[in-house]
Amino acid sequence: MPKGVFADSGADLRLAGITKRFPGFTAIEELDLTIPAGSFFALLGPSGCGKTTTLRLVAGLEEPTEGQILIGGKDVTRTKPFQRPVNTVFQSYALFPHMTILENVAFGLRRRKIGDPVTKAHEALRLVELDHLAARRPSQLSGGQQQRVALARAIVNRPALLLLDEPLGALDLKLRRQMQLELKSIQTEVGLTFVHVTHDQEEAMTMADTVAVMNKGRIEQMGAPELLYELPSTVFVANFLGQSNLFVGPVRESGADTVGVEVAGHSIRVPRSRAQRDAGLVTVGVRPEKLTLHETPDTIPSGANSLGPGRVTDVSFSGVSTQYLVDIPGLGSVIVFAQNMHSGPVAALGASVWVAWDASHTFVLADEPPADGRFADDADTQAIAAQARDRMLAELEEA
Repeated sequence: MPKGVFADSGADLRLAGITKRFPGFTAIEELDLTIPAGSFFALLGPSGCGKTTTLRLVAGLEEPTEGQILIGGKDVTRTKPFQRPVNTVFQSYALFPHMTILENVAFGLRRRKIGDPVTKAHEALRLVELDHLAARRPSQLSGGQQQRVALARAIVNRPALLLLDEPLGALDLKLRRQMQLELKSIQTEVGLTFVHVTHDQEEAMTMADTVAVMNKGRIEQMGAPELLYELPSTVFVANFLGQSNLFVGPVRESGADTVGVEVAGHSIRVPRSRAQRDAGLVTVGVRPEKLTLHETPDTIPSGANSLGPGRVTDVSFSGVSTQYLVDIPGLGSVIVFAQNMHSGPVAALGASVWVAWDASHTFVLADEPPADGRFADDADTQAIAAQARDRMLAELEEA
C-alpha cells in the first residue's frame, strides 16, 4: 500500500490457477478461489492440507509455481510482501517486548510515516477494549490480551486484507470462544476482508461467513457453515466437519422427490434435493445428533428412517449430551448424540435398541463409495508425508 494511504474497506481476493510445488511435493494444485470484499472467510483443514501455504502465498512470503494472485483486481503475484495491502496476525503474536502496548500498535504507522500515529493507535486499542492498558508492556498482559494487541496492530494499518494464521490456537478453551465472538464483531465493525486459517471446525463455523474445507492441496467444498455441516458433499467433509454416520447401499427407488436406498435390508429415504447421486451404489449419511433411540420399533414415528435392532456397546457422558455407540449387525457401530434433558442415560449399556431419524436429515454424498463399505480414516499429515516420500523415491529412480 502506498505511503499515507489507508484502505477505506476490504478488497476482494482472487486466486487463479494457483499451484505451489516444493521438491518432491505439490502443496497446492490448481486452486481457484474468490473471496468477496468485506467478508469473513475461513480456510479449514487438517495439518498439511495446504491452508497455511495458501496464506503465505497471499501474504507474499512464498511465490506460486503457477497462477495469479489478485487483490482488489490488481495482480500482486510478484509484488513484495511490504508492497501488498495485507497484514497478518500470527499465533505467536510477535509483539516487541521492549515496547509499550501503545508503541507496539503505533510501530507500523511510524515506519510508514502515517500522520498522527498515536491517536490512530489509541483508536485501535479502544476497538479491542485495551486502551486503558496502553502504557503496559506485553509481558504484563494475559494471552488473550496479547492476542488483541496483535489484532489492533494489524487493524490500525487499515489493510485491504487481514490474514489470521490460527491466532487463537494458544488460548484456553473459554478464552478462545470469547475471542471468536470478539473477532467476528470487530470484523463487522471495521469492514475489512478477513481470511482466517484454522484446523478448528467450531472456530471456523462460529466466525466465518464462508468456509472452504481444504484437503491435500484442493478445496473439497465451500459455502456457508450451516450448508457445509447439514449437506456435506464428500466423505472427507462429512467426517472432518463434525461426525457422521455413513452407510453404503444400492439405490432401489428414484422418484421425483425422494431417493430410496437399501441399507442392511432397510429402506432409507433421502430427499432428492439432498442426494448428489441417484443411481447405483451410493453413500448415505446422517449426523449423530439427528438420531433418537427406541426400545421397540413401535415407538418410531411414521415415515422416519430407522435401523436396527442393535446393541448399545458404549455410553459416554460429556456434559450437555451423552454419546451412545450402537452395534447394528451388518453395519457396525452407529453414533448417537442425545441431549441430557433428564438425569441418567436414555439407554443402558447392553440394551437392545433401534435408531431412527427424520428423513429430511439424510444426505447422499457425491463420492464413489468404497466397494467394501468401509470408510478409512484420513491420516492427513502422515498420508501426505508418505506421498512425498514415494514421489521423491520415484524421482531418484528416474534420475
